[in-house]
This record gives sequence, C-alpha cells and structure tokens, in this order.
Amino acid sequence: MIRHAAQSSGNVLAQRESDMGAAAAAVLIKERHIVDAFIRAGAVSAERARLPEDVGADVGGLGWRRLRNRAVVREATPGAGLYYVDVEVWEATRRRRRQVLIAIFILLIAGVVFVFARR
Repeated sequence: MIRHAAQSSGNVLAQRESDMGAAAAAVLIKERHIVDAFIRAGAVSAERARLPEDVGADVGGLGWRRLRNRAVVREATPGAGLYYVDVEVWEATRRRRRQVLIAIFILLIAGVVFVFARR
C-alpha cells in the first residue's frame, strides 16, 4: 500500500514536471510568434511602430508580458499604443537562452561522466 502511494505520488510529480515543461515551451513559442508578427510587419523601430492588433500579436498572455518586461517589445511613445520589436534585444535574449541551455547540457554531461567514472 505504501509502495503504491509512493509510485502514485512519483507519477503525479513527473506529470507536473512534464506539464511545467510544456507550459514553458508554449510561452517561448508564443514569444516567437509575437516577435515574428512585428518583424513581418516591419515594426522594428520607433518610427515604424504598429498597433499589436494590426500585426496579429496577442497582448493578453504571459509571452507579451515577458517581452515587454525584457524590453524586446517597446512602446514607441508612452500611451500611444504603438509598439515595435527591438531586434538587438531579441537577439541578445535568444543568445542568452542558448548559453544557458548549453551550460545545462554541459553540466548534465559532466554529471553523467562523473557517475559512470565512479563505478
């Protein structure tokens, strides 16, 4: 009975981790769609800023808030509602994410090597 409960709670934990990973991936995909929409519309400078609705950007979600907080999507003039993508900030954000993933991968490989070296 106790073993079954432990297995069940392990399954729940694995499912939660899987759900969190999927949610994180969904947010990243949404960010990419928003940025791509502005770039396709040519809204890559304050002079070429556009309304989010005009480019098809969803402003109601976490992806939008994260892009705004990181200054990837900027408002051209405060209060005007016109936005553009700062391409340099977007590229820097993507580089940083890539660096973090590479570091995690290296640590994972080092951990595996360490475990097998101790056998």
